[in-house]
Amino acid sequence: MNKALVLGASGGMGYSIVKELAQRGIDVVAFARGKEKLAKLFANEKKVMISPGDAFSLESLKEAAADVDVIFHAMNIPYPEWEKKLPVLMGNILESARHANAKLVLVDNIYAYGRSTGALVTEKSPKNPHTKKGKIRLQLETMAKQSNLPVLIAHFPDFYGPNADNTLLNYTFERVIKNKKSMFVGDRKIPREYIFTPDGAKALVELALMDSAYGQNWNIPGSGVITGDEIVAILREHTGYNKNVGTVTKGMVQFMGLFNKMMREVVEMVYLTEEPVVLDGGKLEQEIKSIPRTPYKEGIKQTIEHMLYNLDQSDSVPQREM
Repeated sequence: MNKALVLGASGGMGYSIVKELAQRGIDVVAFARGKEKLAKLFANEKKVMISPGDAFSLESLKEAAADVDVIFHAMNIPYPEWEKKLPVLMGNILESARHANAKLVLVDNIYAYGRSTGALVTEKSPKNPHTKKGKIRLQLETMAKQSNLPVLIAHFPDFYGPNADNTLLNYTFERVIKNKKSMFVGDRKIPREYIFTPDGAKALVELALMDSAYGQNWNIPGSGVITGDEIVAILREHTGYNKNVGTVTKGMVQFMGLFNKMMREVVEMVYLTEEPVVLDGGKLEQEIKSIPRTPYKEGIKQTIEHMLYNLDQSDSVPQREM
């Protein structure tokens, strides 16, 4: 791989993929909507060329994909737009990959697996999504597989890490670093799986460098499971936070959904906080030998330090008056 395009480069996993590729000496086109954010994120990366654009414009995508060997699709859009827009987006990405004669790497979640059976989920586990969003993810996977392109599909648990802003754990972390009353989504006693985005990016890029990995699905697990209580204890240790941390229950999400379209879409996914899906990494371990697994204590510490640094930077920049 000499040159790669990362779609969604300003998001949590996209950001980490760009950084990982650049560290390996690979030229990277970092694609996302916001020019200023891209410039800020990758200002010191000599191997990175920023490419602000709209992924719903096929011509814009084709232009960004010119001369790349691999396209990494790490984009996401708000839940309410999934049903109408994600198939269109996937169609544009597949056409751009075909036009560039490039391989395609898809960053996917665990929604298509449906409800947990209590056992670890392998790549051979049946996909029986019971939610609207799980069915959409399976539809997109089917589109990719039917394209006859070399496609690698990677399933990840919930993200956390540097620049992973739109995540459940970030919702908790953000309030903690501002020393405000924080909330944790779901039962804090139930062990769940998360992945530190730099770990996920390392494993994904390692796979993307292997021709044999394409045409397959891969589970990329985190560092085991952890309870909300354990996460809160780590946060207190690193920050000195001493306020109570509340719990966001399904009932609270349902109530917020009466007034908020996004929360209405979130309700059906709350099952993942009650019946966690945990990925088996056996297939991945056989292929790359050693799965990157930063301990939660260290991963959370690095995430908090990154957030605090960015908070300090934003506080030091004079704000324009309206």
